[in-house]
Amino acid sequence: MILDARMARLILDLRREGITDARLLGAIEKVPRDVFVPEAFRDQAYANMALPIGYGQTVSQPVVVALMTQALDVAARMKVLEIGTGSGYQAAVLAHLCRRLYTVERHGDLLTEAQARFKALGLHTITTRRGDGTKGWPGQAPFQRIMITAAADEVPAALVDQLAEDGRMVVPVGPQGSDQELVRITRRATWFDTESLGPVRFVPLVACAPQPVAGRRAATLNRP
Repeated sequence: MILDARMARLILDLRREGITDARLLGAIEKVPRDVFVPEAFRDQAYANMALPIGYGQTVSQPVVVALMTQALDVAARMKVLEIGTGSGYQAAVLAHLCRRLYTVERHGDLLTEAQARFKALGLHTITTRRGDGTKGWPGQAPFQRIMITAAADEVPAALVDQLAEDGRMVVPVGPQGSDQELVRITRRATWFDTESLGPVRFVPLVACAPQPVAGRRAATLNRP
């Protein structure tokens, strides 16, 4: 009952923030956020705040997850790519909305933990990969929707190329420690529509080799 009350307050907060998509709110209700945060932060799991998950990464605050997902406008038959699995929370929400979710994470330990959570929750429509997220997942392209959960200095061309026609991408753009802008890109037959969705703060999207499984968690780092 305590968990039900916390979830109810969270859903109410999201409605107040302008989240009106009933399918999305239903998906968020199905995902226990406390499963996706370290034990030390579980008492804050249903607060509308970002929480550290290790390796200098965070799980975004629920309103940001909801706003980005609502902007992506995911339909039930779509194939979706997520860049930046993290703890797996955003992926779990998306998995309740789409046909198939592909998610890429460069940190091996984070991905291993996320895979275990997906299995425990019966989320069998999620396919994971450890790799450089800036390169996307060419072997599975095109995607009807792409979500990037880290800030790129500029829109990654390789990921735009993996959008299907009329496909949509939501990506934070801007340098770390400075203004970032949430951008929605829609691919048309011969051009791209680009819309600004407002200011955000995300950890950076890093183009590099995937990080190996270390066997233990790195020190947790809070995001301001």
